[in-house]
Amino acid sequence: MSTEAFEELAEQSNIPSNEAGMIAAFDEIREQEKIDISNASLFSPFWRFVRAVAVAPALWFRAFLVAQVLPQMFIKTATKHFLDLHAWALGLSRKAAVFAVGNITFSRTGSAGAVLIPAGTHIQSVPVNNRVFVLSTLGDTLLADGETSVLVKAQALGAGAEYNLANGSYSVLPEPLPGIEAAANVTDWLTTPGADEEQDQQLRERCRNQYSAINRWHTDAVYKAIIASVGGISIDNIFMQHNAPRGPGTANAYIMLEFGTPSTVFLAGIQARITNEENHGHGDDLQVIAIPENNQNLTVTVWGVNGLTAEEAAQLLANVEAITRSAFRENADYTVSRVYPQSVFSFSLLAIELHALLPNLQNVAFSLGHITSALELPRLGTLTVNPA
Repeated sequence: MSTEAFEELAEQSNIPSNEAGMIAAFDEIREQEKIDISNASLFSPFWRFVRAVAVAPALWFRAFLVAQVLPQMFIKTATKHFLDLHAWALGLSRKAAVFAVGNITFSRTGSAGAVLIPAGTHIQSVPVNNRVFVLSTLGDTLLADGETSVLVKAQALGAGAEYNLANGSYSVLPEPLPGIEAAANVTDWLTTPGADEEQDQQLRERCRNQYSAINRWHTDAVYKAIIASVGGISIDNIFMQHNAPRGPGTANAYIMLEFGTPSTVFLAGIQARITNEENHGHGDDLQVIAIPENNQNLTVTVWGVNGLTAEEAAQLLANVEAITRSAFRENADYTVSRVYPQSVFSFSLLAIELHALLPNLQNVAFSLGHITSALELPRLGTLTVNPA
């Protein structure tokens, strides 16, 4: 809803929009009240006083009404705390930010003796856009005698989806740990995906969905409302599959995260809310499933501007790789177009965004022209970035 709509609403309520109209309105009131003024000139001390103490504040109030008050009365245009009030009226609340929690695999080559991995051990990511993300182990864990690896639960030092990095991204031990040779986040590592505080648009979508969800029947809207109440999942990232994939009364709810891949543990928790807590209709069989992934093998060829040093050229290649991975939802450090199910991903658009972000980039070419997605999320199988 545009500002013009609220301006029109104010006009329909006969609220003058300028000084001349406001003075005319006051003059009309004067005539209705039969108040005679001997000097009604706009230059008279009286009207100068009226403009100072009445007209200007009235115009300020009108501007405040149109720009601030009226927009907050509608879910579509309300923001921040006012949108929270609309959500409260529908039985919803804004989802808070969530710290990512997952399993890190600590390993060694030998297997003799026991090794203690103490709580508070830090595991860092490789640099992403000059940023390093850090996880910290949550408890003391023993790598037992005869074992070569162990899973250790770790939590991000900060809240947000940006910590949901791809497999293998967390691989640096800033302080050597005696007896441990490597640490890494492997496949299915996220038990609790990190999430940012719910944005206004995401909360609006849940509010809109709630009008359809408040009914006796378990429709798509009801199931989406249950699933989207979990941190890190928005309404737009839930895809329903009908047509009885497992027979009558069955359906699938495919979900995706903005960044990272939902683990089986995370999905099992959502499934339990629907199945074990009986949040489903009689005879319904709804399965919550991670959206299928479609791996793409991509080669990127990069031309730098003339005169780059070897270090600058290497940094350019690293930046192109990081931004490309961001487009495939492996990190959140760049604002670029991203792959999405049931859509077309354009590499020509990504090239434009790369040029905007990297002034040292002269040209870039991709081995793929575009990706057309069905009910699947494109992912990087292999990514090779070569200089021209």
